[in-house]
Amino acid sequence: MSISYGFLSTHPPTRCGLATFNSALAAHLTAGGPPGGVVRVTAPGDDQRPEPAVVHTWSTRNASGWRGAAAALNAFGVVVVQHEYGIYPGTDGEDVLPLLRRLTVPSIVVLHTVLRQPSARQKTLLEQIVAAAGAVVTMTGTAHDRLLIGYAVDPAKVSVIPHGAADPVGAAIPRRTRPHLLTWGLLGPGKGIEWALRALARLQDLDPTPTYTVAGRTHPKVIEHQGEAYRAGLHRLGAELGVAHTVDYQAAYHDQATLGALVRSADVVVLPYDSTEQVTSGVLIEAVAAGVPVVATPFPHAVELLTGGPGLVVPHRDPAALAAAIRRILTEPGLSANLAGRSRPIAVDLRWPAVAARYEALAGRLIAGRSPTVTPAAA
Repeated sequence: MSISYGFLSTHPPTRCGLATFNSALAAHLTAGGPPGGVVRVTAPGDDQRPEPAVVHTWSTRNASGWRGAAAALNAFGVVVVQHEYGIYPGTDGEDVLPLLRRLTVPSIVVLHTVLRQPSARQKTLLEQIVAAAGAVVTMTGTAHDRLLIGYAVDPAKVSVIPHGAADPVGAAIPRRTRPHLLTWGLLGPGKGIEWALRALARLQDLDPTPTYTVAGRTHPKVIEHQGEAYRAGLHRLGAELGVAHTVDYQAAYHDQATLGALVRSADVVVLPYDSTEQVTSGVLIEAVAAGVPVVATPFPHAVELLTGGPGLVVPHRDPAALAAAIRRILTEPGLSANLAGRSRPIAVDLRWPAVAARYEALAGRLIAGRSPTVTPAAA
């Protein structure tokens, strides 16, 4: 069955996790099939130049922009909507709801966040979004269970499809002469880099001493409200701890080839996040798919994927525990190889072609089960 796909999301050249996810999913779902199209959601300050795949732009400044977005999406066979509370106009992004109700074609809503303790408004909104959608995807079992337990939704609509990971590209990466620790992604408070720096200070007795790469620009919303205060604070802390010379801050948004090479050069990926809510982490998925051991705090996705698997989980805000786990991976004979080996069977299911195939199967089921007569809801 050849299906044409429309996508609703932030999208490159916007640089955020949601845009990267949507771009990859769209590329794999439309490869070799009918052309797809992206309705791109933009906010003030975004680069407004559209990529070739963009067929319509929904500016968050436009109060009734959902109408034109829905009209553009109705030209496709199935619509895939990326949902995050902060990207659509209206309180808690509520303007996505009338758009969903306006669609005359089947829709799949991908939930990037499922809050454990939502506000009453957020809870009601998400329940209505699930009701309006043809199908809903969570990317972890934790998010799936949280949705079914905490919200009044139809369980039959909800599927679990993991976040995709890119295939390795480029030549093999030569090993560095010193152990290499890595954290990447958009930077801001809550990323926990300060705990990793304190852990690094506790590893200075190792010979050779580790280096630590922190790759990624500061999150645009953080810059808007706080400027570069968080990054500047990290530089000061590194100097105070005596580890500044071992930390490489790469304030760039790397393309896939560059990022893939950087990830494969790491001995340990460190995810010291403060969050107790994060049910989906693309960074975690990419690290596991690359076969690099991970040390992470117990945010929900890390607990689900790493417990008994390809990494170690340590308490939040505990640099001593973080350092001890990193030390184990770097020094305990066979541990790094053992953790990498545990990632291999997982990685097969995380590659984008496998993930896209599951979306395609879900879309096929939606079309097959759709009533031949559909009346669009009133605006």
